[in-house]
Order: sequence, then C-alpha cells, then structure tokens
Amino acid sequence: MEAEPKPASILVIDDVEAVRRSLQEILQAQGYEAETAADGETGLKRLETQAYDLVLTDLALPGVGGMEILEFLGRHRPECPCIIITGFATIKNSVEAMRLGAYDYLTKPVDSQELRLVVARALDHHRLRLENLRLKQELERRFGFDNIIGASDAILGVFELIRKVADTDSTVLILGESGTGKELIARAIHYNSRRRQGPLIPVNCAAIPEELLESELFGHERGAFTNAVRTRLGRFEQASGGTIFLDEIADMSPGLQVKILRVLQDRSFERIGGVKTIRADIRVIAATNQDLEELVRQGRFREDLYYRLNVIPIRVPPLRERVSDIPLLTRHFLEEFSRRQPHSRPKRLSPAALDCLSRYSWPGNVRELENLMERLIILTETEVLDADQLPERFRPAATAPRPAAGEWPAGGVNFTAVVQQFERDLILQALQKSNWVKSQAAQLLHLNRTTLLEKMKRQNIPGIPALSTFRKSDL
Repeated sequence: MEAEPKPASILVIDDVEAVRRSLQEILQAQGYEAETAADGETGLKRLETQAYDLVLTDLALPGVGGMEILEFLGRHRPECPCIIITGFATIKNSVEAMRLGAYDYLTKPVDSQELRLVVARALDHHRLRLENLRLKQELERRFGFDNIIGASDAILGVFELIRKVADTDSTVLILGESGTGKELIARAIHYNSRRRQGPLIPVNCAAIPEELLESELFGHERGAFTNAVRTRLGRFEQASGGTIFLDEIADMSPGLQVKILRVLQDRSFERIGGVKTIRADIRVIAATNQDLEELVRQGRFREDLYYRLNVIPIRVPPLRERVSDIPLLTRHFLEEFSRRQPHSRPKRLSPAALDCLSRYSWPGNVRELENLMERLIILTETEVLDADQLPERFRPAATAPRPAAGEWPAGGVNFTAVVQQFERDLILQALQKSNWVKSQAAQLLHLNRTTLLEKMKRQNIPGIPALSTFRKSDL
C-alpha cells in the first residue's frame, strides 16, 4: 500500500499578526503545512535549519527585510520558490524582487482566491524543478565514465581519453562495432563536460530517411516545401549550448556531408527555405561502425569531412578484445535485471558458464551480452546459472586440434571446425598485412572483395581492427 504524499510545507513571514494568521488559515484549509515567523530574522533562522517547499514573505519587514530573505534563498535554497507580499506603496520594489528571482508577488490586502492560485502554481513549479534536478543527477550518475563497466587495459585506455577530451569543445569521432557502447561513450563525454547543463541531442543518421534528414538536422521555414505549415527548429538549434551526437554518420548522403562540413568549419547554417544564417553554439560528437578511411578511398565519404570529424578519434574495443571484463559485466547486468524483476532473486554465473562466455566471439558485443543476461534472469529459476543453461550457440563445441603431417589423433578431427579456423587465420593475416584495407586483402587471397566481406561476416571478423591493433601514438 502506497504511503500518502507528504503535504507541501510553506513558511509565512510577516510582522502583522492578523495577516500571518489569515494566510496560515487559508493555506492549512488547502491541506498545506503552514508555519509562520513574525520577523525576517526569525524567518532566516527557520530557513537555515529546515527545508520548505515555498516561502511567502512581506517585502517591508523591520530589520531583516524581504529582499534579504530572497537573496538568502537564491544563495542557499535556489530550488525553493518565493512569493513576495507587498503594499501598494512598495510595488516598484516588488518588481525588482521579481528580477532577483521571486516567483510572483501579491498585493495587500491579499485576495484569498488569488493566493490559492499563485501558491498552487509556485508549488507545481517547485515540483518540476526538483524532478528536473533529480533526472539530471540520474543522467550524470548513469553516464559518468566511472560507471562504464570494465577494468581491462583496452577499456581503461578509453576512460583516459574521455577524461582528457570531455571538458573541451573539440570534435570527437567514436569508432567501433555495433553494440560496443558508442552512444554510452558520447553521453559520458557530454555529462562530464562544461556543457553538461545544456542538452544532448542524439541523431541516428541511418534511421531517418534521407529525404527527411536535412530538415531534421537544420529545420525549415514555413512554406519551404509541401506540408511545411509552420517553422520547425532542427536538431542543431535544439542542441544550442550543448552537444549534438551524430550516430552512424557514414550513412549520410554526399549532399548532407557538404552541409555538415560547413557547420564544423563555420558553426553556422540556414534552415531549409530560410535566408537567415544561424550560429550553432554546439559541440559535435560523431560515431560509426564503418571504416571511414576505406569509404574515403572509395569516394563514398568526403575526405575533408573525415579530417574535420577525426580531430579526436576514440576507438571502442569489441568485447572479444576485453574478455577480462566479462565477469564484471555479467555481474552488473544480472544485478540490474534482478532489481527490475518482481520477486527475482540475485543470480550469478558458474565458473563453467563464465568460461563458455569467455570463449564466445561476441559479434553483438556488450549489447548481446546484456540481452543474454536479461533472458537468463527471466527464463531461469536457479540462483547459480550453469553452462548447460546457456543457449547452444554460447557453448563451444569440442573440436580436435589441427593434426601435424603424419600425425592423427585416435578420435580423428572435426573437419569443418579445422577448415573454418584455418580460413579465419588466413583472412586475419591478409587483413593485417594490408593494414585492414579489404580490397587489398581480397587481392592477396585471390578473392572478390564481396566474397571476402561475406566470409568476414560469417567468421564474425570486424570491419575495423580492434583497439589493440592500433599503435598507442594513434590514440
């Protein structure tokens, strides 16, 4: 059974007893908790030791006045709204009080109906401010880079890069396979930057149809095209004072690439159908799971845009390159999903199950691991999850080693597994020799490029090399 919400607490400060009592009675009749103070000094002492949801104070108090009460709230209780009560002779001062942060003002004699309306609006404003503050703190907690799970050298290198670049306005390019957590990295950068109080506006360039993406990014003026019945702000304007995150930027058309280049160069753009140049006070973070250098060679991505984006590259390692993080990640996800499920007991993986997961290639990366943990929480009942409770593809089949010439194990060999492993080794060697330029690797293997790509996909070989294949100087 849910507890009854606590009534709002209100402090009334006025040196006229009849006014104090009248206001207190009206507020209590509305269900509020109303306390009173006969002067500003007493009111300040109350505010120093107790939190209130709202303060009503007379402006003209002997000694400590209403302006000083307002200044104290601005410094120490900025989330608490203040309503000024003033006589006609001091109405000019009440306007000044509004400028200094008062929520509203009432003139004496106070009309009871107006009091109830203004108080209700002020308390709604207070609740919204507290909720926004709570949500912002939750976002900062969730996306602080100290909360990205991992202790491997590969992910610690990413943490160090985030620390160095977060509090700058430099453009960041996040590279990594699908499911590695590129958006999580972008959010960590934003919420640890000086722009954290501004918005973070994500745009998935691959999810929005090409004919709509330009309007989505830059906005449009009324009448710019059919159905443009009103002016619309684009994502760049919405991100003013904050960060825009352009995910899957490699899927952007050449025409839009030119316009993005201008924003990066001049921090300015025009809405579709508009002539006014709009300044963009934004930071740009972009991400892709594709090989941009290869796309530049193919003429599918502008070279000048690539260099504008690639100011600070952050390469997020795939999960198979940070196997030591799997126990930490599984424990985190199991605890997280257990909390969400009613009546679910905490669960853990057996050593055998962890060994299976450590041997798996993880083509879906951390996202695939997260989905697996959620499935296990929902579908299993035992506290300890063993290897036989994992879906079959996560349990590696026993394979015999590749025999040396003239040597055959008594039980024979698994022909398919040995051939697949040999093929994988050849492809990886060719990619490394060609510096991961897939067209050159295909020539080394005497394969068509499309055939090589199909084999890489079947073997779960990434389109870009893992973090460990780059020199530290590249980072």
